[in-house]
Amino acid sequence: QYKFRDLTIEELKNVNKTYPNFTFSMNTYTFKDGSQKDLLNFSGTVPVKYGNSYNIPIHLWILDSHPFAPPICFLKPTVNMGISVGKHVDARGRIYLPYLQNWSHPKSTIIGLIKEMIAKFEEELPLYSLSSSDAARQSELLSYIAKITEGETDMKSKSKIGGGKTKGCFNKITVVGAGDLGIACVLAVAAKGAADKVVLLDLSESAAKGGTMDLEIFALPNVEISKDFSASADSKVVVLTVNSLGNAQTYLDVIQSNVDLFRGIIPAISHYSQNAVLLVASHPVEVMTYVSWKLSAFAKSRVIGVGANLDTERFQYILTNLLKAQVLAKDAWIIGEQGEDKVPSWTSCNLAANQMEAMAACNSREKVANRAMEVLKGKGQRSWSVGLSVADLTDSILQDKRKVHSVSTLAKGCCNINSEVFLSLPCVLGTNGVIEMVKLEEDPLVQEKLQSSAGSIHDLQQQLKL
Repeated sequence: QYKFRDLTIEELKNVNKTYPNFTFSMNTYTFKDGSQKDLLNFSGTVPVKYGNSYNIPIHLWILDSHPFAPPICFLKPTVNMGISVGKHVDARGRIYLPYLQNWSHPKSTIIGLIKEMIAKFEEELPLYSLSSSDAARQSELLSYIAKITEGETDMKSKSKIGGGKTKGCFNKITVVGAGDLGIACVLAVAAKGAADKVVLLDLSESAAKGGTMDLEIFALPNVEISKDFSASADSKVVVLTVNSLGNAQTYLDVIQSNVDLFRGIIPAISHYSQNAVLLVASHPVEVMTYVSWKLSAFAKSRVIGVGANLDTERFQYILTNLLKAQVLAKDAWIIGEQGEDKVPSWTSCNLAANQMEAMAACNSREKVANRAMEVLKGKGQRSWSVGLSVADLTDSILQDKRKVHSVSTLAKGCCNINSEVFLSLPCVLGTNGVIEMVKLEEDPLVQEKLQSSAGSIHDLQQQLKL
């Protein structure tokens, strides 16, 4: 069942007008993890000029979340054709293009994809003619490719060879974005040791640059680098670190640019890992967590932002180790918005036996908290420190620790907030994300600040185009 059936049909009509030689059908596609789905697909040839004129045969699969997720594209060579493995084509004939990596509806279309395909193939021809002897050897390879592209793999038989073992408890994390933050998250998560496999999804157009290249050179065990969304399949946690680097002029433009970027990522990620917990580290975290929730259609418990987890851990550390207020630290939290509008709060109100002692204890606590907040202000959030925080959160989720963290969660219904906004609040985390929200001490000033943050975030969200 296609979620956006009318949009998909309309687009395929346009493809048929421009490329009438394409044939359409429904077949079963098998993903890398062995799962299968009936998908619309079409085959045809695209005209390419490379000295002479060539008709390059291709085979495209349309995902059920189309047009919000890009098609899966393959070459479909004949027996007399060999695949030229290069920047845009692998040995199986799978096609990789910047257009696919940057897919974003409604800007991206199948016709636009085919046009870029033609342009890239004219720079580097993906197929070559085989001699008669090579053609004979090629036929076996083609039968394997046909199985992959028509949904028949030997995945099941391979699993039997391994003694019928299942990997139901396999802890896999995908980090989306290969910038400094993404790489910091990969390194921190790998060092934590909670994940059996960490996939770094590199969506940049260049083949290898910066830290990604270094990760490939100094290969880490259980870390995979890929440009293919399908590499994220069956992740338990997907960490989103991408931020748009566009030339936006206003703050709203910057956020809208990030929203447009997420529109090309979240549907594909949620398609391949339908039971994952989405952990958002992109900026602004409250808004981008809301966007991820809306685009994924996941339960609110499975979409969280890194929020004030790092600030809370620092706050508790300052109270315990610098100010020697260990008793206060265990109930202390930083909540609300990330940044200047964050606010300290408490989950315990058992301060004293009578009202006078309670007031004195409260004043003392407030003074200590203010001193701790002053120390906290001098601490920036560098990529490696956020990466450590992300590793802390993923560890609690994967290991089902039921530990309390201050993370961005849907705040509607809390502190008289009636809008759909995400704010940092203390939550118990487990395998399925947020298990429950921890009740905070009632403080009118804290509630006022949270309501103010919720109002400004909601106003900003109303101006965005999802």
